[in-house]
Amino acid sequence: MSENRILKLDIHTHIIPENMPNLREKYGYGGFVRLEHHKPCCARMMVDDRFFREIQDNCWDPDVRIKECNHHHVDVQVLSTIPVMFSYWAKPEHAYDLSKLLNDHIADIVHRYPTRFAGLGTIPMQDTDLAIKELERCMKIGLRGIQIGSNINNTNLDSPSLYPIFEAAQDLGACVFVHPWEMLGTEKMPKYWLPWLVGMPAESSRAICSMIFGGVLERLPNLKVAFAHGGGSFPATIGRIEHGFQVRPDLCAVDNDVNPRDYLGKFYIDSLVHDPMMLDYIVKLIGAERIALGTDYPFPLGELEPGKLIESMPFDNYTKERLLSGSGLEWLGMKKSDFGF
Repeated sequence: MSENRILKLDIHTHIIPENMPNLREKYGYGGFVRLEHHKPCCARMMVDDRFFREIQDNCWDPDVRIKECNHHHVDVQVLSTIPVMFSYWAKPEHAYDLSKLLNDHIADIVHRYPTRFAGLGTIPMQDTDLAIKELERCMKIGLRGIQIGSNINNTNLDSPSLYPIFEAAQDLGACVFVHPWEMLGTEKMPKYWLPWLVGMPAESSRAICSMIFGGVLERLPNLKVAFAHGGGSFPATIGRIEHGFQVRPDLCAVDNDVNPRDYLGKFYIDSLVHDPMMLDYIVKLIGAERIALGTDYPFPLGELEPGKLIESMPFDNYTKERLLSGSGLEWLGMKKSDFGF
């Protein structure tokens, strides 16, 4: 290992157990994901009888992931479930049971490969008490925090029912990764993959604005929260958001009278923006200290060559180090030496 090589840590990757139980049979109703292993090294993700996504063995096999990481010089991946597995719509006791299954799977991989992986859990956000119970267990089994959706059954993240969960996360030192899901307007844009291209960026901005305007970030200044996909459309529209706050405080400042621009640099985003001009912009807007490498591995909308965009930029070594691992380590509450680097 070159002494000058920068640790490369990817905070945004997804994984699922290879052998999922029949959840429809287990819980007595449908809507859950099952895997059809229809050919070697591949599986279809099915929601009941509806096709959702084709995945390969890099979505469940840690050895395959490590091989691919070695090829791209990725030292550490932070593992989290695939957002379709959140199951916030399910009965709370069943989402809780499923969360434990998924979290134990990730914790086992982290335990077996401690220098290559860190883990985030999923929790049943539709039930505050069960969510906190599983969050506490996540931290006891070696996970670093949780991944949650950008909304919970169309409830925004400023909901009073969710605040105790965020408060518990702050108290536990757990990091929170907010991933867009159940995208706005999906039913109105069925063609061209628009929910993923248009809805997902809007969802991330929805989540950030909800936590700012709802006062969550103001009341919990030590909450370690990161937003996926470069913060979605939020960075590009902060001027509009601030202007709205200033001209219509009667609508925007009803729960928090602090300018939303003041929160830039107080939360993390990942680097998944696919564009050098946008990466340069968010570094100038938010600061490299709050941006961490994230790729959405192993899915096609992710960065297919992890870290390539960051490494191609004319940033100084400090900035590249922050983006490739320094900010991610800080968010996780970990050190390079935790991974033998």
